[in-house]
Amino acid sequence: MKASTLAPRSIPTNDEILTQVQALLDAPADNLQSMLLKELLVGVLKLKSANIDTLDLKILNRAIKELRHAFRVFQGYREQPKVSIFGSARTRPDDPNYQLAVRFSKRLVEHGYMVITGGADGIMRAAQEGAGREHSFGVNIMLPFEQGPNKVIADDPKLVTFKYFFTRKLMFVKESQAAALFPGGFGTHDEGFEVLTLVQTGKSQPQPILCLQAPGCDYWSHWNDFISEQLLSRHLISPEDLSLFKIVESDEEAVLEIERFYRIYHSIRYVEPSLVIRLKQRLPEATIAAVNEEFADLLVEGRFIQQDPLPEEFDEPAAKDFPRLVFHSNRRSAGRLRQLIDRINTHDSGVIRP
Repeated sequence: MKASTLAPRSIPTNDEILTQVQALLDAPADNLQSMLLKELLVGVLKLKSANIDTLDLKILNRAIKELRHAFRVFQGYREQPKVSIFGSARTRPDDPNYQLAVRFSKRLVEHGYMVITGGADGIMRAAQEGAGREHSFGVNIMLPFEQGPNKVIADDPKLVTFKYFFTRKLMFVKESQAAALFPGGFGTHDEGFEVLTLVQTGKSQPQPILCLQAPGCDYWSHWNDFISEQLLSRHLISPEDLSLFKIVESDEEAVLEIERFYRIYHSIRYVEPSLVIRLKQRLPEATIAAVNEEFADLLVEGRFIQQDPLPEEFDEPAAKDFPRLVFHSNRRSAGRLRQLIDRINTHDSGVIRP
C-alpha cells in the first residue's frame, strides 16, 4: 500500500459541483458542520473578487488539501492518545539517544500511546522502531535532502507528506497529548519552541513537554542553562515558565511524567468568563481549600469551585461525566496553570513536583 499523499488533481464537472452545493444549502440550518462548510464556501467565493495573486491561491489551495487529507488519516485514531516525538534525522543507531528513543517509544505503546514523528531517519526512525509500524504516524515534509520516509513507516497509510511546515506542525500539536524532544538541530528547536510558545500563550491545551537526553549527554542541560541565563535573567520569560518543560534521562521517568500529568487532569475549556478544568475524579474539599490559598494569583475574582459540567459543555459528550474545577482565570500565566495541574495530580501526597 502506498503512503498517504494528496490525490491527483481532479476537477468535478459543473453539474457535480452544483449538486454538492445544493445539498449543502438544503442541510438543516442548525447543523454546525453544514454551517461551517457554508462559511468556507462563502470564503472561497469572496476570493474571486479579492484579486488574490495566483501564487497566494496556490498556497491556500494546497494548505486546505493537505489539512483535509491529514484530518482524514487521523480521524479513525482520535480516541487513542499520542505523543509527538522530535529529534535529529542524523542521529545514528549506535548513539545512546537513538537507543533511548527506541526504549521510550516501546514503553509508550505498552501504556496505550501511539507516536507521531516526522517520518524520517535518526531519532524519528528510532521512535518508530520502538513503537512499531502499527502504532506510528509519520508526518513527513518535502525537502531536497534528509527527509525521505524511513523504512519503518514508508508506504504506510499513516504516513502523510506535507509541502508546508505550518500545516505539518499543526498536526504535530493538534493530534498529540504530549511532546518529547530529543537532541536535534534547527528543526528540533523550531518544533520545540513552537510547542512551548503555543502552551505558554494559551493557544494550545496544557501538555507534558519532555526534553530527553541519555545518561552522560548534556544537550538539554546546556540548553536549559541558556534559557535560565539569558531568557529568565533578562526577564524575557517568567520563573514559572520553567515549569512548562522537564529534562529527563530515562524512558521510565519520561513515561511516568506523562502518566502523572493525566492522572487526574483531563482537559481544559474556556466558558466565558471562566476556565473549566475537567477532572477524572473529584478532589477532596481540603485540596480545594489548599488550591484557593496557593493559587489565588490566578484568580480575577471569586474562588476555585468544584462542580458539575456547565451547560455550554454538553456539546462534548465524552467529557460529560467528569467533575470540574471552575474559576475566573486571569489568563496571564500558563506556567502557574501547569503548576496548578501538578498540584491537582498530586493532591493525595500534598507535594508539588519540583
